[in-house]
Amino acid sequence: MTKPRVGVVFRPQSPPEELRAAALGAEAAGIDELWLWEDCFSEGGLTSAAAALAWTSRITVGVGLLPVPLRNPALAAMEIATLARVFPGRFQPVLGHGVLDWMAQVGARAASPMTLLREYTTAVRALLHGETVTVDGRYVHLDAVALDWPPAQVPPLVVGARGPKTIALAGEFGDGVLLDAPETGPLEPSAVRAVVETVNSAAAAVGRPAPQVVSFVEVDPARADLADAVAGVLTQYGESGVTSVVFQAPGAAPDPAALVAALAP
Repeated sequence: MTKPRVGVVFRPQSPPEELRAAALGAEAAGIDELWLWEDCFSEGGLTSAAAALAWTSRITVGVGLLPVPLRNPALAAMEIATLARVFPGRFQPVLGHGVLDWMAQVGARAASPMTLLREYTTAVRALLHGETVTVDGRYVHLDAVALDWPPAQVPPLVVGARGPKTIALAGEFGDGVLLDAPETGPLEPSAVRAVVETVNSAAAAVGRPAPQVVSFVEVDPARADLADAVAGVLTQYGESGVTSVVFQAPGAAPDPAALVAALAP
């Protein structure tokens, strides 16, 4: 069993001016990853990631996730490439459907979210790898688009997923899958193993290596057995094949400080 990387979430229920302290605290504690959300209508994911990366020197900063209806894929590739060049090896982008009701609220909801995600992920991944992309899909339309500054170290392009179809898409077209945290608590180990098997099988079917599997886990930081609880989740998820376990506090009390303290090596 490979020991999974450990992360914490700075939830969008916290105001953006608290991000600096959270990022510095997580890095000082030796946490591997700091994760942000791009919820409508809270902090911008890429602007927050840029700030967190600039304030720190070691920790990986992920955005889970960037809703694909909100940005043209060429713009998304430009922004991801810029962060990947300025902070090589430290930025982890995730693409996903977004909350469909929010997408409708801003006039961006797609009739076929799966088609959009497939076209979008394929285009952004190709652009990040320095390809010139021409495509006339149902949603993505690019005419000989290429980045002037593709990153020398391309970050894995992870896909956020819940349902089996999107999980399989993550293995086929992405470099990994991000699993959201259910409000009922950590997923059962059997459910996690099933996700790992699905995404690995989808990748193998197209000749690609085993993808990353990043899983958010919500844990109440007020519980008396917090250290034992996070240790147990890390063991179970690691045995299930998860590569990163990312802990978050509940939305009603989003401060990650207690989780950081419990996770510090």
